[in-house]
Amino acid sequence: MSDNSKREVLRHLVATVAYRGGLAVTDAPEGFAAFRADETTRTPGQILAHIGDLLEGSLHVVKGNMIYLESEPLPWREEITRFFSAVKELDSYLASDAPLACPVEKLVQGPIGDALTHVGQIVMLRRMAGCPIRAPGYFSVEIVAGEITQDTFKPL
Repeated sequence: MSDNSKREVLRHLVATVAYRGGLAVTDAPEGFAAFRADETTRTPGQILAHIGDLLEGSLHVVKGNMIYLESEPLPWREEITRFFSAVKELDSYLASDAPLACPVEKLVQGPIGDALTHVGQIVMLRRMAGCPIRAPGYFSVEIVAGEITQDTFKPL
C-alpha cells in the first residue's frame, strides 16, 4: 500500500472517530458529563477531554513533536467543540502535502485507535446513564474524510 493510500485510510479513520464521537456526545442530557459508573471510573467529560488530547497530540506527533497532553475537562459543550476542532485540524494536516513524521500504522495502533476505544466508552456510559444513543448501521452510513463536523449532528 502506498504512503498516500495509507494517509487516506488514516483520514477515513479520523472521520470515523468524528462520526461515532459525534453520535456519542450529541444530545447528551444535562449532567451527563459528570456521570460516574463507579468511583474509580472516568466521567464522560474526562473521557472526552482525553479524546481531545489524543487528537491534538496526534497532530503534534505527525509534525514531529512527541508530547503528552493531560487536559482538565472543559464544560461539556466546549469540550465537544474542542473535539471537532481537533478532528478538523488533524484532518487538514493529513489532507495536505506536509510530511508525516511517524508511520501511519503507529497512529492507528496508538492515539487514533485509543480515541475510537474511548468513544465506545462514552456510548456505553450513555446506556448506563439511561440515555442510550440510536446509531444507524455504521457499515451503511457515508463517512467522508474532512466532512464530519459539529454541524453534522445539529437537527435540520
